[in-house]
Formats: sequence, structure tokens, C-alpha cells
Amino acid sequence: MREIDIAAFADEWKSGATVVDVREDYEYEQAHVPGAQWIPLGELASRLAEIPGTDLVYVICASGNRSLRGADIVSASGRSAVSVAGGTKGWLRAGHPAEQGGTR
Repeated sequence: MREIDIAAFADEWKSGATVVDVREDYEYEQAHVPGAQWIPLGELASRLAEIPGTDLVYVICASGNRSLRGADIVSASGRSAVSVAGGTKGWLRAGHPAEQGGTR
């Protein structure tokens, strides 16, 4: 399992990385990485086909715990996945942009 820190993830995000946010709906609606696709961790295994067909998937949650499990699920499907250490909380603390809403 690979992890990436917030600074390195920010560079990948700027380059158009595929990002999947595995938090619950209320968490995602409050603030999320712009462009992140929302698929709750509990639904991830059954919704893998919804993730665009890019080579590498960056999985993010609030702090990095659920994203580790999410990255394991994505990896088990044969896709490459990286967990974002520090999660959305770290992203916001570092002053990166965020969006709100978007699950409905």
C-alpha cells in the first residue's frame, strides 16, 4: 500500500489526478477536494466501475484511515491506488481549495 503526503498530492491534483473521496455524505458536503468523486467507503467495492479508467486512483477521507481501506479495495480490483495521508483535514490545513455540496 502506498501513501502520499498532502504536498505531493497537491501536485498530482493540479495535474488532473483521479480522486475518490470515501467519507460519508455529510462530510463530503461540508468540504472536499475540488473534482473529487464521492463514493462512500461502504459502497466502494460495488461501485468501482464508476471510477474513471485512469491508471492511478488517489483515495482520500478525513484524516487517512478510511482512505487506506479504500485504497486496498481499489487495489484488490487490479487498479493502482494511493491513500492521501492527512486526508481532507490536512488538505484544508495546508490552505488548498475546497468545494461544498455535491452528493445529491
